[in-house]
Amino acid sequence: MAFGVNPQVTDAVTQTNVKTLAEAGAEAIALSTQALAHAVGLAMETASQVQGGMQFANETATAAIVSQIVGFGGKKG
Repeated sequence: MAFGVNPQVTDAVTQTNVKTLAEAGAEAIALSTQALAHAVGLAMETASQVQGGMQFANETATAAIVSQIVGFGGKKG
């Protein structure tokens, strides 16, 4: 007596495998796009922090230069 698998079972498994393979490409692209968007967001955040740090450095340098100018202006001969 030969035992076989019900064709409805094999059809359901085949459909599940085809669905998984068909969605894999779209999911990979979506994951890549999400990773790229996250990386760009982090780069923008870093650029913003660097810009703020440079502004602070500029203000400090300006204050030091003004202090030296005012200091030298008060001395005579």
